Amino acid sequence: MPLNTFAVIDFETTGLSPAHGARPTEIAIVLVRHHRIVDRYQSLMNPEVPIPVDIQALTGITQAMVRSAPRIGAVMQQAADFAGSYPLVAHNAAFDRKFWDAETHKIHRPRVQDFVCSLLLSRRLFPNAPNHRLATLVHTLQLPKTGQFHRALADAEATAHLLIRLQSELQQRYTMESISANLLCQIQAIGRGKMDAFIQRYRLKQSA
Repeated sequence: MPLNTFAVIDFETTGLSPAHGARPTEIAIVLVRHHRIVDRYQSLMNPEVPIPVDIQALTGITQAMVRSAPRIGAVMQQAADFAGSYPLVAHNAAFDRKFWDAETHKIHRPRVQDFVCSLLLSRRLFPNAPNHRLATLVHTLQLPKTGQFHRALADAEATAHLLIRLQSELQQRYTMESISANLLCQIQAIGRGKMDAFIQRYRLKQSA
């Protein structure tokens, strides 16, 4: 399996939490390898529960659009195959992780890889951004426009471009050759304003 490959994911859903009965309506996965987007997967899915009117308005995904879409289990099998064991990345990963873990558990494909959060990373690397919503970061960092926000493929592609920018920023700011998922997970867990001290400790460990 190629090194330095990340599977950037985004769900659209019927609500905020699978614990309260929410189900996915769409998923997209964008593979990023060596700072380039190399492949994509996207599918609507039938949640078999109603989509609230306000969410239909937000995402543009209507009940009619998902009525004939494949069932969630079939889509998640394909999604799990596509993502493989690559580290997963999402913007506000706490949201997407809940749905990924809930739905892969149902098809007996539990997650084995790390989950990286581009929102937490952007707070560490770009603390002066007006806010750390995906749309704001796309505008502030002048990332490529990928389409309508709150659709899975557009958001996954925007997050993929953000991940590439975050990796490049780390490499340039701290003169690092490569950025692993493990390092990103450590960075997203540190306190604000502690980046420089963390990187210094990290380098010392790497050279020990």
